[in-house]
Amino acid sequence: MSDDILVKVIEILERAYGVPEVQSADPVDLLVLTILSQNTSDINSSRAFEQLKRRFGSYTEIMNASEEEIADAIRPGGLADMKAARIKGALERLRDDFGSVDLSPLKKMSAVEARNYLKSIPGIGPKTASVLMLFGFGMSAMPVDTHVYRVSRRMGLVPENASIEETQRILEEITPREKYISLHINLIRHGRLVCKARNPLCKKCEVRGLCRYAQMQHEQC
Repeated sequence: MSDDILVKVIEILERAYGVPEVQSADPVDLLVLTILSQNTSDINSSRAFEQLKRRFGSYTEIMNASEEEIADAIRPGGLADMKAARIKGALERLRDDFGSVDLSPLKKMSAVEARNYLKSIPGIGPKTASVLMLFGFGMSAMPVDTHVYRVSRRMGLVPENASIEETQRILEEITPREKYISLHINLIRHGRLVCKARNPLCKKCEVRGLCRYAQMQHEQC
């Protein structure tokens, strides 16, 4: 896909859903929240995060708590035992590496170094690492969740047979740096509301004139 077409896609999505406004967030909060968000809804992960913060006064207290105590606090988010172990392990890793439960040392790293470090923490995959880099530090990273992956391939932003890793790499290469957050969030919105996994609403899609999938469906009619 040409850069001009990508810019048009971004503009169309912004007209449809607005330009996302994102407030700054504490990187460690993001780390814990993204672990809690794995395999559950935003509502459940937010509820689990709120209960965790109410139960414990600080991340040091969470780190010093037992996995069973942490699991009890995050039960609404599902997979509580697994996520408790991942959260405790991640916090202990930060303490061991940086002397405190802190991610600010990543500011001094390159995007490649930061991504490699985050992915070295058990339970942190490419998507979680990219979320932390983009929303926590404003680094050049494109998180690819199930919606971004599906919609970007359908539209033709990336090859139809691209892997998740290839999709991330290509989107990072072709997306203007200042539009990373806009494209990421609006692709998710579009995937949830219009370009659904089953029965996508192509006739209601504002991007259908530029979409490879919609054009293929039209040719088959």
